[in-house]
Amino acid sequence: MAIAPFRAALWNWSVDGPLTPGQIRAGLTAVLGRPVVALSDAVADQFPDDAVLCDVWQGAGEFPVTVDCYAAPAELSETRVLAAFARRVRRRCVLPDDTLDPSRHLLISPDGTMRPVHLDIEPTSYGDQRSNLRPCSLVDPGCHNGVSCGASRWGPDSVVPARAAA
Repeated sequence: MAIAPFRAALWNWSVDGPLTPGQIRAGLTAVLGRPVVALSDAVADQFPDDAVLCDVWQGAGEFPVTVDCYAAPAELSETRVLAAFARRVRRRCVLPDDTLDPSRHLLISPDGTMRPVHLDIEPTSYGDQRSNLRPCSLVDPGCHNGVSCGASRWGPDSVVPARAAA
């Protein structure tokens, strides 16, 4: 398998509860309609060209399961795919948003609703630990005065309902 330039997308997000790598790959396969292969099993000539490579590991914190997808389909919106995945597995998920603020993420609820949030990030020997989930809101002085929160397409206090996220 050669990873074509138009499929060079990388997705990275975390899940709030116990899901096995197999459950994550199965959920993504159902949502994407294409095979999702464990990165550790990636032998180029043994799986389809449209396969997505997926690495999953367990950490700690409020969102202990970290997921990386390599060769993700660039023609699909990561947020919409993750909203469909969250609905399918009935778990909350977070992904970094568009601000470059390491504490700021998008929270995607099991119903597919999206909203900006902040998390404390603590590096550990097994990956980043995400904790202290709190809304990104204008009542928070850090969000109200912060340049990055207001510059995001998901401004403080914004909510994208599930129907719009689908």
